[in-house]
This record gives sequence, structure tokens and C-alpha cells, in this order.
Amino acid sequence: MEVQLRQLQVFVAVVDAGTFTDAAVALDVSQAAVSRAVAALEATLGTRLLQRTTRHVSLTVTGTRVLASARRVLEEVNHLRRVVEEARTEVRVGYAWAALGKHTRRLQKTWAAAHPGVPLVFVQSNTPTAGLSEGVADMTVVRRALTDARFETALIGVEARFAAVATDNPLARRRSVRLADLARYAVAIDSRTGTTTPDLWPPGSAPAAIRTTHGVDEWLTLIAAGQAVGITSEATANQNPRPGVAYRGVRDAQPIPVWLAWWKDEPPAHLTELLNLACETYRAGQPPARERGQR
Repeated sequence: MEVQLRQLQVFVAVVDAGTFTDAAVALDVSQAAVSRAVAALEATLGTRLLQRTTRHVSLTVTGTRVLASARRVLEEVNHLRRVVEEARTEVRVGYAWAALGKHTRRLQKTWAAAHPGVPLVFVQSNTPTAGLSEGVADMTVVRRALTDARFETALIGVEARFAAVATDNPLARRRSVRLADLARYAVAIDSRTGTTTPDLWPPGSAPAAIRTTHGVDEWLTLIAAGQAVGITSEATANQNPRPGVAYRGVRDAQPIPVWLAWWKDEPPAHLTELLNLACETYRAGQPPARERGQR
């Protein structure tokens, strides 16, 4: 016989109430049911947990230890229930560096109008899957191709690349820059979750120095100090302003694809609706063709 969750609940209720009778009232069951549950728990554990009198019950030494463990187990179970309940009442979308940039607020407002009882929540998780494999989010925004066969992805848009330089760097005085301009400096790269690799530069023209970083905050701190420059997505430039850092468009860099990712064998609720809205939001936010050509 194994310990049952209900037995632990009854045991804790008896201790908190002080008597079997009061515990039965609190649990809305018969006193006999309470007595059976406690007796079954003691039989399973092979030890007495409570000293019984006609008016009160008290814990044995072993019962005191078991009580502490029982409370922890019940709290963990309650936490699991809260996790499941949150999953039913909100949609959580993970991201590593930036959510959807300038499109984030528009998407959230459109979603809220269509689903007033189901909040769309963006959560940051600096992992390659932006929290998907860790269970932090139902879906995630990724800007690096996921090769893990467990996940499904769909393209929702593309973003321009922006350089990040210190505000006292001569490049900050320009409206836009080229890859060759940045190659003269050490380039900060987060190979785990960033969108920049040395392959972005043509063969033979890659930066002479690479500074390894771990996450957007460390990356920005390095750049603000003038110790490196960086290249990132338009979304990062929009959502991560930092004193001492200037963002400038990179004219000759390929745009960055933006995907929505989810578990292939367990598509989340509202997936199709969110996917369609995200695609529409990116399309609505695109500048006219003539303006894109002038970037």
C-alpha cells in the first residue's frame, strides 16, 4: 500500500483543527472517514503519528517530522495545480532577447480585444529555445533556426539588422552603417541565443576580434563601455534602449527571420489564432516597398 494524497490532507487537517470531529467538519466528511484515513496513513508508514485523547489529539515525535514533510508535499501539489490553472487562463510566449519589438504592444492589444479573459503574456528566458524546452512558455519567439525535431516552427515575419555602438563611437554619428565598418572593431557575440555569427560577413572580411557575451544585458554593457560593437535584430533596438548605446541600421546585412515555435506533439491552445495574428501584425508593420529599398 502506498501513501495517498488524501491521507496526507486529512492528517494535516486533524492537526490544524485539533480534533477528528473538527477536521471532519472542515473537510465536510464524516468523522469515521477521517479516522480511517489517518489509521490507513499510520498503517502504511508503520508508525503512530497522533496521540489520541477524548478531547484532543497531539503529535508524536515521528508525527511532527511527518507533518513537515506532508505540508511540503501538499504545497508542491498546490503549486502544480496553479501551474496548470495558469496554462488554462493565459497564453505565455517566451523570448530570449526581445519579444516582437515594435509589434509587441499592437499584438497584445489586438489579442486582448479578441480574448479579454485570456491574457497574452511575454516571458523572457535566455535559452536557445527561449524557454520552450524548459516549460516556461507555451510558445516562443525565436530568431535562430531550431533543429530539434521535437519542435515545430512557423515563420511570422522578418526584421532588419541593427548595429549597436557606443554613443561616442564615430559610427554613432551616421544614419546607417555597413558590415565592413563594424569589422574594424571587436564584435560582441552571444553564440547561444544571439542572432549574429562571424558567417554574417563575406569570406575574408570577418571581424578580427570577437567578444563572447551571455545575454542581452551583458552584451549592452560591453557595448556601452566602448569595448565592442554588436549586431542584433530590429526588435532588440526597439525594446532595449540603453544609455550610452546607439542603434543604427546595417545596410548590407541580410534580414533576420522570426519564427514562432511550439512542441510538435502537443500544440498549445490558441496556436492558430496567435500565429495568424502575429503574421498579420508583422505585415501591417512593414514599411512601404519604396521606403524599404531606401534603408
